[in-house]
Amino acid sequence: MNTNDLKIFEAVAAHGSFTRAAEAMFTVQSNVTARIKNLEEEFGTALFKRSSRKVALTNAGETLMHYSKQIDHLIQEAKEDIEKSNQVNGQLKIGCIETTMAFKVPDMLSCFTKAYPNVDLEFKSEMRLDLISDVMNYKLDAAFVSAPINTPGLDQLHIKDEQLAIFAAANAPELKMLLADQPVKIIVFDQGCVFRARLESWLNSKGIIQYKSIVLNSVDGIINFVEAGLGISILPAELIAQYYNGRKLKSFSLNKELGTMSTVLIFRKNVPQSRALKAFVEMYRKP
Repeated sequence: MNTNDLKIFEAVAAHGSFTRAAEAMFTVQSNVTARIKNLEEEFGTALFKRSSRKVALTNAGETLMHYSKQIDHLIQEAKEDIEKSNQVNGQLKIGCIETTMAFKVPDMLSCFTKAYPNVDLEFKSEMRLDLISDVMNYKLDAAFVSAPINTPGLDQLHIKDEQLAIFAAANAPELKMLLADQPVKIIVFDQGCVFRARLESWLNSKGIIQYKSIVLNSVDGIINFVEAGLGISILPAELIAQYYNGRKLKSFSLNKELGTMSTVLIFRKNVPQSRALKAFVEMYRKP
């Protein structure tokens, strides 16, 4: 087995076809078939389930894919370290939720690029569970997500605690009257958003299980809809105070359990880190 065998293996899994994998790898189908056969003989098990229409990974294939991605990652890190062993360079892919993307990323980018100008930073905004999955599967080097994190294979670094609050239009009545007006209207991100989950948990604690959701995909959109009186939402109080202080909004505090959100930086555990990732993590490590 060599690394090219694993690249062919990954290509077959990605394309679901020996023929398309051969085209992607600029080789012939017979070579792809032979390489996969050799791998299956070496591991003593089938790596793909074959049908007339496509091929798919077996359980053993899924396991090998996990290790193959780790090998790819380690080889890439080795190349970068050897090429410029005296510099912090390369590329970092960092994930975060929408509010972090919109309001914290510019500051992160400014501080880090000043200190490490040879590192290219790429940020990606996704829901919390997607971010965790992408870090585990080597699609992201690290991600900012809400705690708690209990995923085996991930390390975490506490970044900060934020206070959340309920927000409504400035001319809205008191919260008790808002909740009495059924169905309660909420302005939220899509399923998987930590703020939406907190708001729904809070409503459930008030005995409200029926509510009307208006789903948007940006902080600005949510603020505009809340200000227009179309519903209530939950967001970090600091975010509103810092960036939307002039907007016509009214806030309502939450109890400590629901109102405190801890943000952590997650990255893979027991995997050699690139110099760039080490530098990024150290920037947030408390002295």
